[in-house]
Amino acid sequence: MFENLNTLKESLIVDSSSFSLASLILNILAGGVISFFLKAHYKKFSSTLNNREEFGNVFPFILLTTILVISIVKSSLALSLGLVGALSIVRFRTPIKEPEELAYLFICIATGLGLGANQTIPTIVAVFIILLVVYFLKSKNIGSSEKNMFLSLEYQIQNESEKQDIVKKINHEIAKEVVRFDLRRLDYRENLIDITYQVNVQNIETLEDIINNLKKIYPKIAVTYLDQSSVPSI
Repeated sequence: MFENLNTLKESLIVDSSSFSLASLILNILAGGVISFFLKAHYKKFSSTLNNREEFGNVFPFILLTTILVISIVKSSLALSLGLVGALSIVRFRTPIKEPEELAYLFICIATGLGLGANQTIPTIVAVFIILLVVYFLKSKNIGSSEKNMFLSLEYQIQNESEKQDIVKKINHEIAKEVVRFDLRRLDYRENLIDITYQVNVQNIETLEDIINNLKKIYPKIAVTYLDQSSVPSI
């Protein structure tokens, strides 16, 4: 009986010999490099219309934190059990609307798990292969995929001369960037104009070019674009 208690006690004590500071530093450095590759890959090939720059900045935090947690708890059963209890009270309030966002977060966590378990070479090779596969899948669709979206514009007209040609100018700026667009709604309320277009864009850069061109002419114009999964405003 006492032998069993001693065995259990020894299993709950942190085995400091299995924890290597040099390995932790090496894995964190490798994780930092991988996280920036993941961020660049996400910004380049993601089809989501949310703020990709801001979302990509989360990758290093998730990946490096996972490495640290796994590196510490893998040497102690007690810490592992404590981690389960700690994670049970953690709640994430921000919903992940795009499956692609969830996939990149899962890659970050899986990479952190692999590096934290000292499986450095297999993890690096696996991440490289995954990103290469995604690259080929995405590159096949480049130039052939279109997003059918609604573009809503709202502007406070400053004078009567501006009111006469505002729709014509907006149509001209949109036509420079897209092949097909359709005016769906046009409302005049005193000096306020509200226009809704249906546009077909190839990628998010095309939409950003339309918005930037409109803001050069009408700096105070309010722009909202509507996709089936999100409604970001600019």
